[in-house]
Amino acid sequence: MTRALILVGGFGTRLRPLTLSCPKPLVEFAGKPMIVHQIEACKEVGVTEVVLAINYQPELMLSFVEEYQKKLGIKITISKEDEPMGTAGPLAIARSHLQDGKGSPFFVFNSDVTCEYPLKEMLAFHNKTKAEATLLVTKVEDPTKYGVVVFDEKTGAVERFVEKPQVFVGDKINAGIYVLSPSVLDRIPMKPTSIEKEVFPLIAAEKKLSAMILPGFWMDIGQPKDFLIGLGLYLKSLRKRKAEMLTDGVEYVGNVLVDPSASVSPGCKIGPDVSIGANCIIEEGVRLEKCSIFSGCTVRKHACITNSLVGWKSQIGAWARVDGSSVLGEDVQVKGELVLNGAIVLPHKEVKESIFTGKIVL
Repeated sequence: MTRALILVGGFGTRLRPLTLSCPKPLVEFAGKPMIVHQIEACKEVGVTEVVLAINYQPELMLSFVEEYQKKLGIKITISKEDEPMGTAGPLAIARSHLQDGKGSPFFVFNSDVTCEYPLKEMLAFHNKTKAEATLLVTKVEDPTKYGVVVFDEKTGAVERFVEKPQVFVGDKINAGIYVLSPSVLDRIPMKPTSIEKEVFPLIAAEKKLSAMILPGFWMDIGQPKDFLIGLGLYLKSLRKRKAEMLTDGVEYVGNVLVDPSASVSPGCKIGPDVSIGANCIIEEGVRLEKCSIFSGCTVRKHACITNSLVGWKSQIGAWARVDGSSVLGEDVQVKGELVLNGAIVLPHKEVKESIFTGKIVL
């Protein structure tokens, strides 16, 4: 196994205003760009080249590649679409990067999925079942909202897919991570194509598609509320797997991740489910709960931030309160003693008055 492709794709509209500053895969999740979590998981199982399939802001992705190839010690290649090609078309474009000449299978990821990435187990399962394609599936509470994968849980053999079933056919859905044999590439035309709706059903009909149940948590973090749920699940998983990465102490409650370069003053109450990015300054008496503070932010004395995302280099004034799934873009300045409830604030804006019911600040 030497290759992997990450579907970077779309415009990230559901995570605006954060994605007005960078493509969605570069949005900071638990202290580093979303996509870095997947690239690190790939490196751990011996992947030597990761292909990023992109169609948006290529110049920002190129600067990311230059920086992180060195940091992570893995080859990162850009494959650019001139038009949106769906979830399968990008594989046709990147075909030459995905074939190693030995018939080795390769990984494919949707970029906004977080989990524990059981790639080693997934590859072993793929080889054991001798499938042409293997997808990870995850259990959901309400299958009527999703496309359900109907499969034999003993053998992994996928029978069919049912979109938003109104009668119970199963509770496992596609988790957006695949192992594919190179022969799958022969099934994908050079045009916009859906791997879920056009390619996988054909493979399933030939009884060559298998599904492996994902152990542990899973979340699509492509919108703010799910981003925060995903952060909580990720930190809970980190507590079990790498507890030493979390910050404990008198100021901290539950699972909290603080970058070593961040400064947190005494008298704060931080947590649970909080991530504080690089070079942040958190002054005395600050209360943070279920939130993500991106790198370079300053939170002044006694401010309170809950259930919200605060974009890079923003400044929250003293005694201000940010709550209600607020999302602040890059470099937002919030004056002291204000209340922001459900506010969406675009980059480089100054907020001078309170917002009590959800509002977009343009």
